[in-house]
Formats: sequence, C-alpha cells, structure tokens
Amino acid sequence: MKQGDFSQLAKNYIHRTGYSLSVLIALSRYAGLIPSSAITADVGAGTGKLTENLSELGFKGFAIEPNDAMREEGIRLLGETSFCWLKGTGETTGLPSASIDWILMGSSFHWTDAQQALQEFHRVLRPGGFFVALWNPRDLESSPFHLEIEDWIHKQLPCLRRVSSGNSQYTNNLYKILTETGHFINPIFMEAPHLVEMSKDRYLGAWRSTNDIRAQAGEAKFQEILEHIGTKISNKNFISVPYKTRAWMVQAT
Repeated sequence: MKQGDFSQLAKNYIHRTGYSLSVLIALSRYAGLIPSSAITADVGAGTGKLTENLSELGFKGFAIEPNDAMREEGIRLLGETSFCWLKGTGETTGLPSASIDWILMGSSFHWTDAQQALQEFHRVLRPGGFFVALWNPRDLESSPFHLEIEDWIHKQLPCLRRVSSGNSQYTNNLYKILTETGHFINPIFMEAPHLVEMSKDRYLGAWRSTNDIRAQAGEAKFQEILEHIGTKISNKNFISVPYKTRAWMVQAT
C-alpha cells in the first residue's frame, strides 16, 4: 500500500468517527452562515464523515473526492440528497468561480499543495467566504490506555512518521500557510473534545482504515499490530475513544 492511497481502505472508513458538531456549529455561527441557504463544499470528502456532519446540521452543497473507491463508498453510504458528489481535488475542484460560501477539508488539507489549493479555494469562494481546515486526532494525553497502544506501536516502528494528525508539526505553522498567499485573512482557531463509544469490531475497523502506519509498516507487521490491539481490547465490551476536533478557519479577501 502506498502512503496517501486510500483505495483499499474505503470499506473500513465506515468505522471512523465524524467531527465535533459543537466546533462546526460555532464556526458556522462565527461566519454568519445559515445552513438552509449557505452552499458548502467538503473537499477531500473521503467516504463522507464530515459531509454527514454538515448534512446533519442542515447544510447542502458538494462533496469533492479524487479517489473513486472512496467516493463510491460515500455515495453508497450517504446517497446524493443534500450533497452532490463530484470527482476533484483540492487543487482542482471543478466547481464554478464565486459559487461557494464555505469550503472545508476534514483531515485532508495536508495532502494538498497548499498554495495551489488556497488559490483554487479563493477562486471558488464568493467574496468574503470562508475556508476551514480541520482534523480529528485522538486525544491520547487524556487516555493512558490509548497512549500505551501508541507507544507500543512506535517501539515496533521506531521510524514511524504519522502524517494525518491534527497534533502534528504541520499544524504549528498553519496560520502562516493559510495566510501567506494573500488570498485569506482573519485566521481563527477552535477545538473541542468529543468521546466516541466503539464496539470492538468498530475499533479494529478504525485501525484498519489507517493509511500511514500500514504503508510504513508493511502488511505483515501491520497485521501484528492489529493482533496486539485485538488482544488489548479482548476483555472489553466497548472502547471509549477520546477525540479532539481542531479547526483553523480563514476568510477570503
């Protein structure tokens, strides 16, 4: 499996969790967006975890996803009611100019060429529209159980580099990345914790959906990791998984 290629993971994405509704509501209110009238684009939508959250809140618009397997799974799971699914990327969305009020990228902005994507978002957004880059990392510091698993994995893979986390070094420089092109101003940051109760099958399914560990470990080593996690949760009926949605929002000039 190649790093960044999610074709083989689409079926397991159903086990992943969505984002904090509190953060999405707070951001939309800050931006003055009315769900019934604002046109939204979830870019890098995957199988639609963020799309589903936005639909829950009454938003409508477009779900843009480059990977055919992920997009097809999203359509299968969510249909095309409030969001129309299209093939596209952060750099080339395929959306008309000045047509969107709110663009979001959930756990995917780090896969783009940031300058090209921001230029594209500026083109697509209406004047004064908003872009949000958000991530949903596990809040490991609040859970010794999950921290122990993560530490064990890093002992097995000392050179492991996690690339999908909102806690990564990438986000430390995000204000600068989002504003240095001159297309966006007024950056703000919001975060909120949320707890998800998972069955053992869902918890292991969420681990099976990870790309970065699997690509770097290789299939045999990754199966060892899954077996270890399975042993750790064997006596549990449910696993409480703490997450922390972290969001950076900017406004188009």
